[in-house]
Amino acid sequence: MRTPICDELGIEFPIFAFTHCRDVVAAVSKAGGFGVLGAVGFTPEQLEVELEWIDDHVGDKPYGVDIVIPGKYEGMGDSDPEHLAETLRQMVPKEHLEFARKLLADHGVPELPEGEGNEMRLLGWTEATAMPQIETALRHPKVSLIANALGTPPADAIEKIQGAGLKVAALCGSPHQAKKHVEAGVDIVIGQGGEGGGHTGEVGSIVLWPQIVKAVAPTPVLAAGGIGSGEQIAAALAMGAQGVWTGSLWLTVEEADTAPAQRQQLLDATSRDTVRSRSFTGKPARMLRNRWTEAWERPDTPDPLPMPLQYMVSGDCVARSHRYADKALDVMFNPVGQVVGQMNSIEKVSAVIQRLVEEYLEAVDRLNALQPAEV
Repeated sequence: MRTPICDELGIEFPIFAFTHCRDVVAAVSKAGGFGVLGAVGFTPEQLEVELEWIDDHVGDKPYGVDIVIPGKYEGMGDSDPEHLAETLRQMVPKEHLEFARKLLADHGVPELPEGEGNEMRLLGWTEATAMPQIETALRHPKVSLIANALGTPPADAIEKIQGAGLKVAALCGSPHQAKKHVEAGVDIVIGQGGEGGGHTGEVGSIVLWPQIVKAVAPTPVLAAGGIGSGEQIAAALAMGAQGVWTGSLWLTVEEADTAPAQRQQLLDATSRDTVRSRSFTGKPARMLRNRWTEAWERPDTPDPLPMPLQYMVSGDCVARSHRYADKALDVMFNPVGQVVGQMNSIEKVSAVIQRLVEEYLEAVDRLNALQPAEV
């Protein structure tokens, strides 16, 4: 399974694991893969705490950080986080806030204790809030890659990251976007099919991956979207990818900090239970369908706002869901891809990595067996 990107980053297997859980990051990297911490929900101060913990638990293994700077968003160009946050708060219609509050109340989700509200908080969905996250990540020598989850990273971000000796990666859902990444100087392109979790385009992985590989060659490509087995890794490498970018399957591992009720909901879900919705972030993202996503789709309810305004509406739901997961299953933000239908048991991270490698080798052996015998 070793590809050139393994040598570039000093890893054993080209299996990249996106996760918001520091325990999973450390466990994946120690098992030979490459853990990537999603930073969007952390302030720079909180991110510093998370990265220090990973540094202490990852040994001498490298890992990465994922930030979110969309190519287009409301308030773009404002570099002052506090000013931007206040400007955006003034743009959120009251009817959206009232609709969200009523929706949570109707489904019995308790209020947060006084002083712990997360409503109308501006997360790292902007350049103004993501650049401090980058500066925090660059202070940690074991971080060897920073990925941007939405759009081509700004030129100053690419220059800052590469100037520190790190690789820059960026996700995309089309060959056109992939070419824009490369033209901007991105080192690694991550092509994510529409069946993936979180923000995705519409084109399926098996169609998208070879298109992106051909469009940006010789730039290395990681295949993302719907990967949960070694057979799927073999397919991705057969199409020219140098590795895989995985996310959903780490939500149910033993080390994940997923709430028990939420984890069980994921284990019980089928591939048909997901939907692409703008109801939480303002951009199309794949998640489990529930009463929240359905409510925002009705013709008699408010339309989701553009990013990052919609999260300033839904952030209260996310915070309350984290605190009261067992009471918020009908409305919680549960980003996951269609591969959720393959996530049927709880495994340790190391066991998942081992299983993926073994399944990959078995798939390669099956292909090799199809070769005609030498005469």
